[in-house]
Amino acid sequence: MLLSKKWLNQYIDVSDLSGEALGDLITKNGIEVESVTNRGEGLSGIVVGRVLSCEKHPEADKLNVTKVDIGECDPVQIVCGAPNVREGQHVIVAKVGARLPGLKIKKAKLRGVESQGMICSLEELGFEKKQIREDEQDGIHTFRESVQVGADVLDLLDLNDEVIELGLTPNRSDCLSLYGIIHEVAAILERPYTLPTADVTSSSPSEVSIELATPNCSYYAAREVKGVTIAESPQWLKNILIAEGVRPINNIVDVTNYVMLEIGQPLHAFDAKKLGNSIVVRQAENGEEMVTLDDVTRTLDSSMMVITDGQAPVAIAGVMGGANTEVDLSTTDIILESAYFDPASVRKTSRTLGLRSDSSARFEKGVDPERVMLALDRAAQLIVELGGGAIHDAVRSGEGESRAREIQVSIDYINKRLGMTLDRQTIVHILERLGLATEGDDVLTVHIPSRRPDLELPADITEEVARLYGYDSLPSTLPASQSKGYLPAINVLRRQTRRLLQGVGLSQAITYSLTSEAHATRFGGETDQLVRLAMPMSEERSVLRTSLVPGLLEAARYNTARQQSNVALYETGRVYTEHGETLPREKERVAGVVTGLWMDHRSQGTRIPVDYFVAKGIVDTLVQTLRLDVTYEAVSMPDMHPGRTANILMDGEVIGYVGQVHPGTSKDVYGMKEVYVFELDLLALRGDETLLYQDVPRYPSISRDLALVLSREIPAGTVEQTIRQAAGPLLIDLVLFDVYTGENVGADEKSIAFSLKFQDPSRTLQDEEVTAAYETIVEAVRATHGAELRA
Repeated sequence: MLLSKKWLNQYIDVSDLSGEALGDLITKNGIEVESVTNRGEGLSGIVVGRVLSCEKHPEADKLNVTKVDIGECDPVQIVCGAPNVREGQHVIVAKVGARLPGLKIKKAKLRGVESQGMICSLEELGFEKKQIREDEQDGIHTFRESVQVGADVLDLLDLNDEVIELGLTPNRSDCLSLYGIIHEVAAILERPYTLPTADVTSSSPSEVSIELATPNCSYYAAREVKGVTIAESPQWLKNILIAEGVRPINNIVDVTNYVMLEIGQPLHAFDAKKLGNSIVVRQAENGEEMVTLDDVTRTLDSSMMVITDGQAPVAIAGVMGGANTEVDLSTTDIILESAYFDPASVRKTSRTLGLRSDSSARFEKGVDPERVMLALDRAAQLIVELGGGAIHDAVRSGEGESRAREIQVSIDYINKRLGMTLDRQTIVHILERLGLATEGDDVLTVHIPSRRPDLELPADITEEVARLYGYDSLPSTLPASQSKGYLPAINVLRRQTRRLLQGVGLSQAITYSLTSEAHATRFGGETDQLVRLAMPMSEERSVLRTSLVPGLLEAARYNTARQQSNVALYETGRVYTEHGETLPREKERVAGVVTGLWMDHRSQGTRIPVDYFVAKGIVDTLVQTLRLDVTYEAVSMPDMHPGRTANILMDGEVIGYVGQVHPGTSKDVYGMKEVYVFELDLLALRGDETLLYQDVPRYPSISRDLALVLSREIPAGTVEQTIRQAAGPLLIDLVLFDVYTGENVGADEKSIAFSLKFQDPSRTLQDEEVTAAYETIVEAVRATHGAELRA
């Protein structure tokens, strides 16, 4: 929102404050000022001139030699290249010595002819092209009304003004108009103010009828003004519109824009003869078309509200008028529209059409129903003053419901939240400065006017008190009691997991939660468990992921395709497996992917490729550091290698898996060779947080190797469990160090070898004790698994 300080000064005296000072006060009281611009900064020596003669330059077809009266003793000669310069025009002249933005005017010779100044366009004075009349955008500016030769152009165009740009938050729609800003500035400065008023005299009843055929328009009012003359607006009106960033068009359209900026209520003017006497507000029909004022054909649907002449649309309600009822130079009678349209309806229409206007921006945030008639009457009054005509009685339909309401709030409530002890008188005084009438003693009843829809709760009243009292005046105190911060257990687990995986050499990846159905059904995802989006942005992002692995494989493929062949990534995140009662079920997982070389020490000649045991070793490091006991069980899974994949079990429950991606999947789907992955339920990794410490044993240990021959179908992990159960407390470590299949064992057999370490922390063990424990182990594995000692 742009605010002209000179315009504001017409309603509240701010002449003693610079734009910067006023902007600082507004910012301190809760509305951010983004910039303050002095419109005449860098300009001087610019006056009104009258072109006395205009002749073609003798040496240049596109130049003219003019004699211009600038209010001094003698006319000056100026060479001008503008195509629209003519004899008799009143123009803007920068005299010799004048300053324009980035330019100082000097005497010069153009193709041998002396030039004593410059005839200027508005763009050369710093105006934006969109603010300039279309017929002057490529030429000089000419004054259309009576002006005095030699007059200061800065005064004439109100360039000795400062414009404050307000960065309004969506809740402060009341300040999208001068009307609302007047209240705000008056409250800040505690100064008297006046507000825009309307004094309308109607000449006769109106023949216009209004029908509301949609619930999205609760109030609609119209006035006829007959016998108007379409002309250019006076300079004062054009100056205000340009300062506010609006391009002047003609006196009728300019008045509607002016009143919108002044009062905050958007208006629209129809050519009465083109519209007729019937106005029907309804929803558009699907496929219905109309041409808007920007000469674009719009296709409408039933979600959009339109104004019609009883049959065809003549305006898109709250957004833009139609070209078929546009006010032009032939217009003599107009119908002014002022209404309250549903904010959500206007917002949806504006977004669907990709059409945003100053009008829609205000309707979207909600205009004040109490100002619908004020704006209508104000505009009718100004139109008669500027364009003549006679005003007819207003026609209305619907009811303009006021948004005025009451909020109950106690003095104690306000003080507790501000950490202060303001008395009732101070609080009431602040609220009444804002125009919020207040009554009551300990508990205040605050009357909220319709113009402040942002005030809904006692907390809002507290905020109003705080910002007007001054945030810099609030006391700086420490809380009465201080609590010790802590991390929830799940956050501690997340941090530990990330730290451990990064410590073993994996890099963190963050992948999309949205994926395609094809990826979501890989690695165990079931089609009937997918959570689909109602309105996906693409097929590749149409369902929620059921596993972290596909996303990590995509990230690995992206790296390997760019010659980064050694990839080790992990991710912690949520997966979505099926619908609960109202929302998808979420599970938190940790997953990793490794491919290429795990170790590459070229100076030592060590090149170790990634294999199953590397992936399993990462999982072992993770669970052992978290002091958890897990076992592995071979398993067949979709998209995983049938002989190199294992479930990870804890207390008999499957908490994840580790293994090689099926060669067909890794090559055909992801374009990689050997790839190994793991995925675990993160919440299952919460172990016992109690740390136990013990002294380093003083007594030596005894090691024995155990080589067994048994059926290939028996997992080594099952044998390991049997050994631990049979060995008793003396066995402190057990390591599988060899698995052999070949000539010296049967075709359906294998040989596995374990290293066993025995130790007693309180004494030195005897060989007989270790031998007894060893024999017990042998008997246990023979009886349980049919294993025999390997010769």
